[in-house]
Amino acid sequence: MANERKICVILGSASVEGDCIPEDLCAKDAYLICADGGVDTAARLGLHPDLIVGDFDSLEGELPQDVETIHLPVEKDETDLLYGVKEGFRRGYNQFVLLGALGGPRFDHSIASLCVLSYIADRGGRGVLADGRTRVFVLSSGRLVFTDLKGSTLSVFPFGGDTCRVTYKGLQYPLLDYTLQLNDALGVSNSIVEDRAEVLLHQGRALVILLEAETP
Repeated sequence: MANERKICVILGSASVEGDCIPEDLCAKDAYLICADGGVDTAARLGLHPDLIVGDFDSLEGELPQDVETIHLPVEKDETDLLYGVKEGFRRGYNQFVLLGALGGPRFDHSIASLCVLSYIADRGGRGVLADGRTRVFVLSSGRLVFTDLKGSTLSVFPFGGDTCRVTYKGLQYPLLDYTLQLNDALGVSNSIVEDRAEVLLHQGRALVILLEAETP
């Protein structure tokens, strides 16, 4: 049975740009899972997690004593972030916002976070990886729709395969049933020029990266 709180926010160990939780993505009643060092960020922002998971090799502060905590072994086959997503699915969630999981000194961890987005998409969930003005999606079917984002930059790349076939609407450089190639960065740095824009996926899997325009 689905949980009454629709969105599961997972806070990872990487820094969150500006120590700012995006209000457009995170409802106040979202279920908050802190993965490992995400506990430090939550404490700094005055957030109270619903669940804590991790091996805590990156935790600098203390674990709160009044929060359900799942201790994971250091030697394991999945990241703390992925475990948090799996636990979210087990608890009835299928919409995920991943914070503190992009950037930082470990580029390999950013790639692992993209794999987590793919895991969510392949199981019928919806996930977004967010940091500052950046939003990252993995699309395995259907379409992504963006509204009221004129001037923002949108990039699309094949993910998990050599090609993906897409149609763009509302972008400066539209595409119609076009096959993007992994070895050609044609999909980089398009611009949203309409109040409603969309990326429709016909085949394959697509990595979609939105850089929101700076507000005046």
